[in-house]
Amino acid sequence: MVRRLRHSLIVLMSVMGPGLMTAIVDNDAGGIYTYSHAGARWGYLPLWTLLPLAVVLIVSLEMAARLGAVTGKGLADLIREEFGLRVTFFVLIGLVGANLLNVAAQFAGIATCTEMFGLSRNASIPLAAGALALIVLRRGLGRLNRVFLAGCVAYLAYVVAVILARPNWSEVAIHSVQPAFLLDPLYLTLLMAMIGTSVAPWMQFYLQDAIVEKGIGTEDYAQSRLEVIVACILTTGIAFFILVACADTIHGMGPRDVRGAADAALALKPLGSWAQALFAIGLLNASVFAATVLPRSTAHTVCEGLGFESGPELRWREAPYDHGLAAAMLLGGAAVALFVRLPLVKLILWSQVANALLLPVVLGIMLRLARRTRLMKTWRTSWLQGAVGWTAVVGVLALAATLLVALVGGRL
Repeated sequence: MVRRLRHSLIVLMSVMGPGLMTAIVDNDAGGIYTYSHAGARWGYLPLWTLLPLAVVLIVSLEMAARLGAVTGKGLADLIREEFGLRVTFFVLIGLVGANLLNVAAQFAGIATCTEMFGLSRNASIPLAAGALALIVLRRGLGRLNRVFLAGCVAYLAYVVAVILARPNWSEVAIHSVQPAFLLDPLYLTLLMAMIGTSVAPWMQFYLQDAIVEKGIGTEDYAQSRLEVIVACILTTGIAFFILVACADTIHGMGPRDVRGAADAALALKPLGSWAQALFAIGLLNASVFAATVLPRSTAHTVCEGLGFESGPELRWREAPYDHGLAAAMLLGGAAVALFVRLPLVKLILWSQVANALLLPVVLGIMLRLARRTRLMKTWRTSWLQGAVGWTAVVGVLALAATLLVALVGGRL
């Protein structure tokens, strides 16, 4: 019994990483600002979305992990083999476009952070782009990314802030399970952004690739599945505390939009004079962390889907498309954040909407792959998981259509 338990713990530690890394990176600048904006503008009203989003996140990431463990192939590779190069090409075009905006959102997060201390985006973004290029294009990022992962303990500041703010927990509980749907374009846009930041399409590709690269097979899958579920619960918990903290402190002073880091930092006001510094540390760590992961992940996915050599351990001449695309994603994202004259927080929010628009395509393809007996054998997706997945696909499409009608109808 003791030997079996020790073996299980050893296996768990050996597979620990991909699910946790994926879920935590999801609470990047896009996540922090989206949840902050939700709480500041609408109070507790959007809380009801977190539970269904957590379920969809668990189902989608578990499915990605299972696809990788059973087939031993990345998602882009499977799409090319099962649906052909044309479908793969259009999916990858959508992914590159959405991820370019996501990288831009990380630079926007860095810029809003430095603006709080008097450094403009015109200075901070080029400096950050140069520094991150040196990081992203070097080999062996695993240890450095774990340093960033450790820095995510700054999220605990939101937990402490909520405890000190003493919210009305009965009201929080009611809004957490009571759906609130408003035909307001601003509210609908926020819901789309929350979907896009909670269940971002890049996560499915990144996690499945990580499972394959780590060599996790069906014999180790139970432990990996547990890690994915725990990580999804953890990242949703962080979102919950960010939203409640902003609802109590910022919305409590009157509904308002979050226009920058100084506004969002008010959520940590109960912590006193440390509020701005803690927010800056958390936002900067989250933005830099995601900015090191997303370009590499995107480049690897595209090269995998199109059959090019890839891998951070390879030199530039050995994998020119991989390194070239990673550099292009990083510098392109910096250019978008620098030259697109859109308020930085709006750029961040709309990048998450782009994620939500791509999600039904990626999730629909995954659901079809995971039901194929030839691929999955006895590891096929259950009817319940399939029902959750297809409900999410239809729900996001319906919400997008409703938002479009509201915008065209001139309700703003």
